[in-house]
Amino acid sequence: MIRKRVCSMLAGAMLLPMGLFAAGGGGSACGDLPSHAELKSALSAAQSQANGGFGLNMWGTIVNRDGVVCAVAFTGDDRGDQWPGSRVISAQKANTANSFSLPGLALSTANLWAATQPGGSLFGLQHSNPVDTSAAYDGNSVHNGQPSDFMTHNKIGGVNVFGGGLALYDENGTLLGAVGVSGDTSCADHNIAWRTRNNLGLDFVPGGVGGDPTRPDNINYAGLVAVPSLANDFSHPVCVIAGVDGVSAISAALPIVSTP
Repeated sequence: MIRKRVCSMLAGAMLLPMGLFAAGGGGSACGDLPSHAELKSALSAAQSQANGGFGLNMWGTIVNRDGVVCAVAFTGDDRGDQWPGSRVISAQKANTANSFSLPGLALSTANLWAATQPGGSLFGLQHSNPVDTSAAYDGNSVHNGQPSDFMTHNKIGGVNVFGGGLALYDENGTLLGAVGVSGDTSCADHNIAWRTRNNLGLDFVPGGVGGDPTRPDNINYAGLVAVPSLANDFSHPVCVIAGVDGVSAISAALPIVSTP
């Protein structure tokens, strides 16, 4: 089955112009998005700061506007230095932020939590667009998080509705895709994703449902935003550790988004 898939991938690639790659139903270029090395550098710099979590190593994934994975990286010395399950979760988060953001409205995965709870207006969203398990898990695990990660050039799919996924906008306001980050508490994941996007210079966000217009798709913490309000409708729990909120002040002070 793997051999058949690889042969199909190679055959499709030969039919495309240079710079494009067809695989797993994908087939869009990643040239406008950060490379593996750029993602790893930006992610590592973001993870090294105080983010309100446990300070764990992280996985990061970038997808393009078609949902094709362009890069997968981690911050540790080896693929086992961060939660193995977070590799695919980071891809899910990237796919979600890309799938539910528009040129004029960015939705972070953190913004989707409240609306997808039972009784919420988007309940069930998290069960749509399932992960393509063959695209996520086939291949040799030794390549996980490397430029040769099997997810690269594949459409992973998946929907994740807690913090860590953000849409990517360039200086022209063009929506290029998204970044997903996973490996710590979901609130810390959001903060690390935010700083990663800022480090990559792809945070020209046009608007969102956040309570702060200078951070349009920032996480809105339930209980800390006005009720009723748009921010409350798209809120997320505070990730307390041993009963202490050490994260909300960090999220409120994240870098403001860039403007053209």
